[in-house]
Amino acid sequence: MNQDNYPSRLLETAISEFAGLPGIGKKTALRLVLHLLKQDISDVKKFSSSILQLKQEIRHCSVCHNISDTGICNICSDQKRNHKILCVVENIKDVMSIENTRQYSGVYHVLGGIISPMDGTGPGDLNIKTLEDKVAGGGIEEVVLALSTTMEGDTTNFYIYRKLNKFPVTISTIARGISIGDELEYADEVTLGRSITNRTLFESSFNNGKGY
Repeated sequence: MNQDNYPSRLLETAISEFAGLPGIGKKTALRLVLHLLKQDISDVKKFSSSILQLKQEIRHCSVCHNISDTGICNICSDQKRNHKILCVVENIKDVMSIENTRQYSGVYHVLGGIISPMDGTGPGDLNIKTLEDKVAGGGIEEVVLALSTTMEGDTTNFYIYRKLNKFPVTISTIARGISIGDELEYADEVTLGRSITNRTLFESSFNNGKGY
């Protein structure tokens, strides 16, 4: 039987929904759906309700734009964190990656993407204005730019630097232990941890041959 000749319309619909997820092909989708069919109805209801509840109730932190169950995430509300150091990341996966290193104790600012003209993403589509307002409000001593070491990431770094260098704040960037072209989420924890710990002044990154 051809893999697309499903014996049930309901099965085909479920497979199509799973196959719409990133990284999930139709073979994997079929395996997942068949697995769910073997489960008790109570387990399937629990699975589906958790996804629905996530979509309906998840919030974004009003301070850093990370996802949260409450108006302010547990990182921003933690008084043991160093709120004078602000780490700028592309997305919530990068927050999780850096947190897993256990080498950083400051707070975050999630941009929600990076500048990418090819994808139609400009500065106005990102949380850059709120970052600028946050730094302008005072209390922050260092901004750590921890974006992917891609052309788009470097472009976004430089744009943010131009926006923030008028304020009395140190602007640093993660050390180049992360290979050029790499995204943070794919870096191992040791390498990423060292890159955070051994961060350097951002200005030196383009004074030493980057040619911005």
